[in-house]
Amino acid sequence: MAGREKWKQMGSREYMVITNNPLVWDRLKETRHVVYREISYEEILREVRDRIHEGHTLLSHPLSGSVKPNETPYKSIMISERKGEVDEGSLKLIENAIQACRKFIFKSDLYEESVYDDFQIIDWTLLESGMASADAL
Repeated sequence: MAGREKWKQMGSREYMVITNNPLVWDRLKETRHVVYREISYEEILREVRDRIHEGHTLLSHPLSGSVKPNETPYKSIMISERKGEVDEGSLKLIENAIQACRKFIFKSDLYEESVYDDFQIIDWTLLESGMASADAL
């Protein structure tokens, strides 16, 4: 099922956000289903993969934005709230994202403290755009 048709069948707020971004947690914890973990970027990808194996569907691209994996410590991904059959397309995307993440050298521990706020805002902005699209349907 193509992306837009999938959204139409799901309804506008039937998604959850998996994140390691404290800004996302702070802004959404009262209004959305957010799973917040203090884990690495790659561990977020693996958690999403595990949920896809449980029947959730990937709703935002795991490598969205222009920041390469392991250059930022933060990642927020939207998945379906409901479970169904394992979505092979979602599984392929997340597995490819995990492999891509492993190709990059971990750099986010080399930045000054102020840079982390910028990375949180970048991740938040990407997620906010995806949620706006989902909520409009």
